[in-house]
Amino acid sequence: MRVCLLTDKPDHPLLAAASATLAGAGHRVTFLDPDAGTGPVSHLVDPGALADVYLLKAHTPRALELARSLEAHGARVVNSAAATELCQDRSRIAAVAEAAGLPMPRTWTLDALSGALHGAGLPERGRPLMVKSRHSRRGDLVARVDGPDGLRDLAAAWPDEPVVLQEFIANSGWDHKLWVIAGEVFAGVRPAAVGAPPDGTRPAPLIRDLPAAWTRLALRAGDMFGLDVYGVDLLDREGGPVVVDVNAFPGIRGQKGAPEALAALALRRPGQGPPPEGSGAVRGAPDAGGAVSCGSRTR
Repeated sequence: MRVCLLTDKPDHPLLAAASATLAGAGHRVTFLDPDAGTGPVSHLVDPGALADVYLLKAHTPRALELARSLEAHGARVVNSAAATELCQDRSRIAAVAEAAGLPMPRTWTLDALSGALHGAGLPERGRPLMVKSRHSRRGDLVARVDGPDGLRDLAAAWPDEPVVLQEFIANSGWDHKLWVIAGEVFAGVRPAAVGAPPDGTRPAPLIRDLPAAWTRLALRAGDMFGLDVYGVDLLDREGGPVVVDVNAFPGIRGQKGAPEALAALALRRPGQGPPPEGSGAVRGAPDAGGAVSCGSRTR
């Protein structure tokens, strides 16, 4: 088979390891950087020489445009352009989650952060809030504000930024990361971006203690968002999971078995179901981003 990676970083550990697995089995692996040129992305598509599958790791506007063009020519793209684009918009993520009954913090959308200073129908200003860029991207805004002064300072720095406001979820200080590849679940925990124990003394939860309901929630999220390769960030609120983010094709670094799962997904024919072992059992491994899994710390 011919497998093409749509990325500017083919040496990413997950992609490089999956590529080596595929090449070792005699498959041809190439890569294409959608942002390498300035001309129309249609020039990057040769309808007579399409790959059997394209793995859409890049999330830029040109990458999405290229993916849509490939799909229009009948190519298989994982994840689809539509699903990837959906997960770049935090307002749309919240709307889909609410419609599907997935537990998620209450969310308000603003065309510009400056509107939070005088907008009606917003949460009480005395409550802690998470303020996030509406459109997920590198270097986007993710911050906690505890009152009007903090909100005013943030609005001064990001006045025209489209944002979502979310109720702050009091949590243990640990962010549960569940990554899914075609129904196979990998898991780890990292210090939460907001609310993490500053001195690292609070014990990390053990991946082997992750309730089955949390795994089912992660798998259900994939169905709701139309994703094959994705991540779900969960916080523990009074013993129950709350979804705080859904990511299309995240890095999934350091997870044993993840490259092989991605290679198997690439080789799967359209309409072919997951292999029997893809039952959603959790697999935990140390993560390069400072994760803790299976009760051990990554140093």
